[in-house]
Amino acid sequence: MSVGALTACSGGNYCDDLKGYVDSSKDLDIKDSDAVGKMLDQAKKVSKSAPDDIKDDWKVVIDYAEKAKDAKGDTNKLMELAKSDGEKITPAMQAITKQAKDTCKIDLPGAGN
Repeated sequence: MSVGALTACSGGNYCDDLKGYVDSSKDLDIKDSDAVGKMLDQAKKVSKSAPDDIKDDWKVVIDYAEKAKDAKGDTNKLMELAKSDGEKITPAMQAITKQAKDTCKIDLPGAGN
């Protein structure tokens, strides 16, 4: 794990990519599919440079964001998504948040809620 963490911030751009993700997800309105799309693009970028131990967590976030974007702001679809995928997204975001804070010293907004 320590090798992954070193690689993430010295050889890769994970921490920089993560900052871009944080910027795109600040004050995100899940009903705004364009904003979700921008956040999704950043999440995909981050997942490519993410340390191996959290790549699966980023996949969960990306899958969730893709479904949210596909809902096109439909509140009922978004509520169904929260019910169906909510149990998966929370632990994934908690793992990503912890790793971001420990490795990159970045606090993710609204994570783990």
